[in-house]
Amino acid sequence: MSIAASWQKEQFSKAYMLAVASQGGYTIGEWNVDKDGVDVTLRSGGLMVDLQLKCTQRPRTTSDDYVFDLDVPTYNKLRDPYRSAPGYMALVVVPPILDEWLLHEPERLLLSCHAYWAKLQDEPPPTSSATTSIRLPRCQSLTASSIEIMFEVALSRILGTAGGDSA
Repeated sequence: MSIAASWQKEQFSKAYMLAVASQGGYTIGEWNVDKDGVDVTLRSGGLMVDLQLKCTQRPRTTSDDYVFDLDVPTYNKLRDPYRSAPGYMALVVVPPILDEWLLHEPERLLLSCHAYWAKLQDEPPPTSSATTSIRLPRCQSLTASSIEIMFEVALSRILGTAGGDSA
């Protein structure tokens, strides 16, 4: 069983995000430095959404959620109420064996993974100083449709309307 290097997980999570964003018609921008806790920014017209991407071969789970321990500095950057773009985390779950991440078939290439998302914007302060457990509900698959929900939150924050707290 091969354990992927950190850079391989990072690149695969970006590939997943690019595929889903492209399917939904959204543009994606990557940051060459992760100093603001953001790996990618999605755009839909003038609306933006920021995401921290994580990838794991060995997810922690509960009956309803995937759980990921995110470092507190990144968590605090993404939950900051004064962000202009709402902050989210996405977790890409891949098979334990690196060679199974991609399935090459005649006339198609399949990504063997699934991803989930959690809104961190406006979440409460962490209770620990090192990491905080992020719960990514199994019902929140990262899809083009769920990205649309993220943009609805971005719009409601700009307009100051209710409903931005639900996603």
